[in-house]
Amino acid sequence: MGEAICRNLIRRSGLPVSVYDIAEAPVGRLAADGALAAATPAGVAADVVFCSLPGHRELEEVLAGESGVLAGLAERAGPAVPGSRPGRRPIIVDLGTSSVECTRRLAAVARRGGIGYFDAPVARTRQAAIDGTLAVMVGGDPEVMPHIYPLLRYMATDITYCGPVGNGQIVKQLNNMVLFQNVLAIAEAHAIGTAAGLDGAVLLDALSKGSADSFALRNHGMKAILPGDYPRNAFSTDYALKDLGYALELAATAGVTAQGAELARHVLEASREAGWGSQYFPVLRRTIGTDSETAG
Repeated sequence: MGEAICRNLIRRSGLPVSVYDIAEAPVGRLAADGALAAATPAGVAADVVFCSLPGHRELEEVLAGESGVLAGLAERAGPAVPGSRPGRRPIIVDLGTSSVECTRRLAAVARRGGIGYFDAPVARTRQAAIDGTLAVMVGGDPEVMPHIYPLLRYMATDITYCGPVGNGQIVKQLNNMVLFQNVLAIAEAHAIGTAAGLDGAVLLDALSKGSADSFALRNHGMKAILPGDYPRNAFSTDYALKDLGYALELAATAGVTAQGAELARHVLEASREAGWGSQYFPVLRRTIGTDSETAG
């Protein structure tokens, strides 16, 4: 997702863009598109720094670790000046899905250094990242929001301001929680229908024309479960469990028993135990009913 998002920033904004990644290949491809490769996270210090990382542990390392982004931006920001215009401060925008606690803690650290902070996790598919048609859920200072909104428009068609820092993560985690439960329901319907002798394509097509229609059905159901296509370079079972874990932590903090989400976690864990942790998460279909496919 991060590489595609960055490519859209390079091509659509016309602004100078620096990139850093521990993997050389995506950095090389983005450099060929006009980006400047940085040697460390601190080297990407700029007016706005976007982070697209697997989770909160990686985010903390990139931001607060040795030669991290916060160190690079602190030099650029200088001391915080009371009453200064917010837009003059450098800004960090986290596009990944991270824990709410980590998000608010890092935002506080950034704020003490005179640096703005937004959580802006993205949703939709890898193709949406390529096309620049993602959805973004944003949490942060509303006074500073106008300074990042035009940049978000290069990567997304739907941008929702959700409130203070951390609220973007809350919305994203609940979005994914609902998605995983939808995919589980679709997988169960497909398993039951095909076991009863129905053509799976007929079933999903009919569901798409009725009240069972959904984004999950048209994308995860028709494009993954129906053809049995669960690649390793897509949103994996391991990532799904990470995001669902965040949502369940949030539920526990709020005092809510999320039975449907717990069931989805149980099925995803069974999928990982079967050897499909690195595969596209709708592979959970293989744990249901008479589908006897093995890890490939």
